[in-house]
Amino acid sequence: MSDYLTYVWRPVAGGRHAFPIAATKVPLGATVEAYCGAESEASQLHDRSEVDWVREKSCMTCWRILADRS
Repeated sequence: MSDYLTYVWRPVAGGRHAFPIAATKVPLGATVEAYCGAESEASQLHDRSEVDWVREKSCMTCWRILADRS
């Protein structure tokens, strides 16, 4: 098991999705892909509010993919 963060959850349009940690380093105008295949602009991974977290549901496909990795 890694001692370092390998993925992040971010509330983007359509749900709270899990992204590889490398997605947070992508230039803001680029597109990033969640574990489930959902795409979002990289800028959507930054500066999300607590309200965004509350309003979006977790993507269960991302959840299952990450659960199966362990």
